[in-house]
Amino acid sequence: MIPAEVQALFDSRGWTPFDFQRRTWAAYLAGRSGLINAPTGVGKTWAAWLGPVIEELGVAPVPRLGVAPVSRLGVAPVSRPVEETPLGRAVPPKQEPLRVLWLTPLRALAADTARSLHEPVAELGLNWSVQLRTGDTTQSMRRKQKERLPTALVTTPESLTLLLSYPDAAQKFATLRCAVVDEWHELIGSKRGVQTELALARLRALAPGLRTWGVSATLGNLEQARDVLLGASPSDAELVRGDLPKQLDIDTIIPEGEAGRFPWGGHLGTACAGRVIDAVRSANTTLLFTNTRSQAELWFRRLLTDAPDLLGAIAIHHGSLDRGLRAKVERMLAEGRLKCVVCTSSLDLGVDFAPVDQVLQVGSPKGIARLMQRAGRSGHRPGARSRVLGVPAHAFELIEFAAARAAAAEGQIESRRPVECPLDVLVQHMATVACAGGFTEDALRREVMSTHAYRRLSDADWAWAMDFVRRGGPALRAYPQFARVVEGRAPHPSQVAAHPDGTADPARLGEAACMIASDRAARTHRMSIGTITAEASMAVKYASGRTLGHIEEGFIARLTAGQRFVFAGRVLEITRVRGMTVYVVRATRRSGIVPRWDGGRFSLSTQLADSVRRKLDEARRGVHNGPEMRAVRPLMELQARWSVIPGPAQLLVESVLADRVHHVFLFPFLGRQVHEGLGALLAYRLARRSPATVTSTASDYGIGLRCADPLTVTREHLRELLSPDGLLDDLAACLGASNLARRQFRDIARIAGLIMPGFPGTPKPARHLQASSEMFYDVFSEFDPGNMLLDQARREVLDHQFEIVRLRSGMEAVAAQEIVMVRPERLTPMSFPLWAETLRQTTLSTEKWADMVRKMVLKLETASETSPTRTPGKEKRGRRPQTSLGR
Repeated sequence: MIPAEVQALFDSRGWTPFDFQRRTWAAYLAGRSGLINAPTGVGKTWAAWLGPVIEELGVAPVPRLGVAPVSRLGVAPVSRPVEETPLGRAVPPKQEPLRVLWLTPLRALAADTARSLHEPVAELGLNWSVQLRTGDTTQSMRRKQKERLPTALVTTPESLTLLLSYPDAAQKFATLRCAVVDEWHELIGSKRGVQTELALARLRALAPGLRTWGVSATLGNLEQARDVLLGASPSDAELVRGDLPKQLDIDTIIPEGEAGRFPWGGHLGTACAGRVIDAVRSANTTLLFTNTRSQAELWFRRLLTDAPDLLGAIAIHHGSLDRGLRAKVERMLAEGRLKCVVCTSSLDLGVDFAPVDQVLQVGSPKGIARLMQRAGRSGHRPGARSRVLGVPAHAFELIEFAAARAAAAEGQIESRRPVECPLDVLVQHMATVACAGGFTEDALRREVMSTHAYRRLSDADWAWAMDFVRRGGPALRAYPQFARVVEGRAPHPSQVAAHPDGTADPARLGEAACMIASDRAARTHRMSIGTITAEASMAVKYASGRTLGHIEEGFIARLTAGQRFVFAGRVLEITRVRGMTVYVVRATRRSGIVPRWDGGRFSLSTQLADSVRRKLDEARRGVHNGPEMRAVRPLMELQARWSVIPGPAQLLVESVLADRVHHVFLFPFLGRQVHEGLGALLAYRLARRSPATVTSTASDYGIGLRCADPLTVTREHLRELLSPDGLLDDLAACLGASNLARRQFRDIARIAGLIMPGFPGTPKPARHLQASSEMFYDVFSEFDPGNMLLDQARREVLDHQFEIVRLRSGMEAVAAQEIVMVRPERLTPMSFPLWAETLRQTTLSTEKWADMVRKMVLKLETASETSPTRTPGKEKRGRRPQTSLGR
């Protein structure tokens, strides 16, 4: 039974509580924690939120007018003044203390979430305040929250960690009953997830009995995600699944005529602009997702150029735009005043735009979960149909959309691998707790090891971390500014976790404590709290001072005054650059350079790659089901004529002589990032066996090796080249892993507190941060080679740059595959995209790259009309297939 007031909330909207919501409320009221998983738009927020609300209704009931108070939970009611509310409930005269902490991964979601939480408590008449605490919170509100936190606080992991660093944190959070982590799947695979784990462990120490709930829509490893969230919580933790039927339509724009038998990146995307505009006109409101901010800028300009009558009805939204501009777009979208918003992942999550009835995805989503998440932005309510229309950038992306639809229908969703034991985050957390009144080593270590990330923390790792915060390690012991934590007095009772009756815990009084070294050290630490690291950005401003957003410093460094670039849907001209600000005016010319942001490229996921291989296998067997596969049938048939279509257990290797250069193409289907590492590894091992200059190119499907002088490689040699033996040493040698580790160390040094990114509003330039971090890297390498942050930098390069786990497992899988080696007379449909990318990287010709690619397409199309059919498995002159890289 749920309280009548809560039932009235649903009745007033014509809703009925779902079973998963009822199960969540029951589990919460029974004192359990857990993870909620349900499709987008079916009420996960209310499932997590109404548990504490129902608890408040039962624990502290307030009588209706003329009705005697009755406690539903067996707790004696509290006598309070009575005042009528919309649902007949009385309002207590005093605001309740902090009860619920709601963590959101993005500041952009916080305001919308706060509105969603405030609505039911206002209707119920609870005297609960709901407030935000993010980087956008005003100073006046921060001062109010310093005096008293609201009943429900919506915040981010960074802002929560900052609040936990103040000496009164124990008092402020002692009344906390529930912590909710929204969109947990967005945090679990990152250091922000580890930061969240540590913050939750701290909250459990400050508020014994705290219940923790996570909310996730699209995730493959749900049980593991729950365990990571809850750490060493009781074994009866819940996994509440909302197995509700959610209709999902995944359709694709099929290019008019043939999709092209020789695909190359981007040539189909803008050709579909007319069809995209038709789709936008046919719907009330559309979200057009792109995978990068650069694509968003390009498509926004293209839509306005081709459909000028839509000016004012189309907007752009991505993370580099000023927060005020993004908020304006979100508000106009919610009010139904826009027909289309061109956006990136900035609108992937959480924000509820009821008017949206259609989603377009430009380019392959590269992941099943990402496509489902974005599709869920349409029909974002129970029982509504979600629809996404794919816009392929080239012919192979037709296959990827078909594969994504098949995989989604089978329930295949990618998992997120949690981060294990990052020591930079650990030392930051130590300093945070030291700022908040201090800690004892044994107690803090138990607290830290209660998290999933540090459950296997060794004695050596802990000893190193303590030495690092106490004196900066052996190399920095002579510099007092790195002795951030010192032994000091015992914590004051106001800084110690309290008993439920409000008294300080005597067991912790009188113990020796590790304290922050000084007020200055505490201020410096608070300015550096957080684990988000990115390319340093510069503010983009008009001369009037109006801010348009932020753009990466590396891009602006390549431009000079008078040059133009596209940003926020406008063509801007640089007038001057001062510090970390670029001043601009509206350009009179309509063309400009489109910025490229780092970190925007997705790699094909393992699940989607496997589904693509199944679609290719169907084509190999002559099965072309679905409009996408029928559209690429000419491409597949030509691939089979000139080479082979690889089966799921086959590795296709094509050797082609094109433009008097030897090319070898391998197709492992492991994703671009893995192929970049594997391609460099193969080039290095080939050159080591026989002196030659070999360069590599990667795509999501395969690897291209380019060599001017031939080398002969047999199947046996190829298996040696693809062996995982000596993988780490060879990667370090061929990829300059030490140089990559130096750059990675900048982020680690910032998180660990070795360098400060600058004061609020005046960030340091990236070159200064890089120089400072490289100095520390060199010092540690020479004088403290056992410094564990150095080893962490090397591991992160392997994990992030090359997906080392996927690379090793892929190489092991290749060892069991049949190697099919073919020598076609010309480039095939599968090898052509890799050749085109190689041409982009290596050509010195002034001829436009696109024109050169089109000339090759015309040449190959002409050859396809006259070439004979190849007999599978046989070579010219009857020789067995064998790849030749030369002699």
